[in-house]
Amino acid sequence: MLQKDGITLIIPPSPFLTDEQVFPTLGILKVASILEERGTPVEVMDLSGFSNYEEIIKEHTPYDIVGITATTPQFPQAVRIASILNERGAKTILGGSHATMVGAAYGRDKVADIVGRGTFAYNQIIGVFDTVVLGDGEEAIFEAIDSEEQIIHADRLNDPFFLKDLSLYPYPARDLIDLNTYHYTIDGREAQSLIVQLGCPFGCLFCGGRNVPSFRKLRTRTAEHVMGEIDEVVRKYHRTGFMFYDDELNISNEGLLLLLEELIKYQEKNNLDLRFRGFVRTDLFTQEQADMMYRAGFRVLLSGVESGSDTVLEAMNKRTTSEVNRRWIDRCRKSKIQSKALMSLGHPGESESTISESLEWILSTRPDDVDWTIITEFPGSPYFDESIKNPQDDSVWVYTSKKTGESLYSKELNYTKEASYYKGIPGSYSSFVWTDYLSPERLVEMRDLCEKISKAVLDLPPIQSVVAEQFEHSMGALPTNILRKGRTG
Repeated sequence: MLQKDGITLIIPPSPFLTDEQVFPTLGILKVASILEERGTPVEVMDLSGFSNYEEIIKEHTPYDIVGITATTPQFPQAVRIASILNERGAKTILGGSHATMVGAAYGRDKVADIVGRGTFAYNQIIGVFDTVVLGDGEEAIFEAIDSEEQIIHADRLNDPFFLKDLSLYPYPARDLIDLNTYHYTIDGREAQSLIVQLGCPFGCLFCGGRNVPSFRKLRTRTAEHVMGEIDEVVRKYHRTGFMFYDDELNISNEGLLLLLEELIKYQEKNNLDLRFRGFVRTDLFTQEQADMMYRAGFRVLLSGVESGSDTVLEAMNKRTTSEVNRRWIDRCRKSKIQSKALMSLGHPGESESTISESLEWILSTRPDDVDWTIITEFPGSPYFDESIKNPQDDSVWVYTSKKTGESLYSKELNYTKEASYYKGIPGSYSSFVWTDYLSPERLVEMRDLCEKISKAVLDLPPIQSVVAEQFEHSMGALPTNILRKGRTG
């Protein structure tokens, strides 16, 4: 049985994460808010943290139109959910970053007139979902509801559904999920996630979306619009910590300083003491930014340092150096802001020697925290899109760096079934990439060794995994921490 005249939006679980309920998914809540504003009945099913999500889907009676968001590692769960709903006659709509990045990779294949890597991933999507939204969902969702077209484009700069002004749209409908099930603190303050701007104009070759025009276009919100959302979260949801999930907060120095001024004024006016955490680019980071960020309430800054090897940084087109990254640590420390270095292994030319350089960089600079991962070749990234099949083994793809001539190898993935390439639970890492110098198994060993040594030297706590819940149900109404209806429902 399905319900007419509304839409159900679903957040799939993320069992590949050590803890699924740190920060909620904001993209689909932004779509929910515009649906509410324009009078479409909407409900949100948040399946984060539930291991028996398929049973939950089978027992729930959704609207006859269902929108599902998915990152690439969430895609297997999204496929299972859609398969159940398709059997019941629901119209399933896929949105989110995976669809957008795969669509871009497929578009490159079409231009080149080849059946390439993007085509395989694209066929996995269109074989399951009735409609697929590529790019921004806020306006495209209405076309997806009414249209018979399978692909709705909102990922190209001239598309009618591509958002030109982010400040025209309402804030995410956080009331349609149970925020109390999410837990994260910054300097002792309960925190909520926030996005000020979309897009990054830089060209890191490993980054998913570098070949997606909408992902490379920097789009910002006005400081007034941002402060209105912060005020709503403080007053309505009683959160006084904020994690900025912008790719890089300091892409625009002028924009960042203006926002920081507004954050300081807002706290002084309302007698508040807020705390913030966010990402910055090291090569654009100045002491002025650091000092003002501390005054505004920033206590932790993260940056994709990626490697301590200048050769590897060159191969990935990071446009930084080990010395530039070192200065970022120094400036954070001078302003009393904690630094977290995000390190990734497995780039073209990676060897035991370059990984040793990365570990030595961590031990000499001593950031306050560090995260070690093995890279994943995501659709929409040059590593993925520009790989070619290995003539000796057509199950292997090869990317060759135009800058260094070094190669990176990867396995073909079935995104409908596989997600173990994404980070991993401690002790169960997998590598789906390798180089001329390091096998997948050796990359995992080196990653684990780097994590063990750096955590011991920096005195960091071990990563703790949170076991997913089992919702005990009896053919009754779902509890509000799974399902909530909007005001128009």
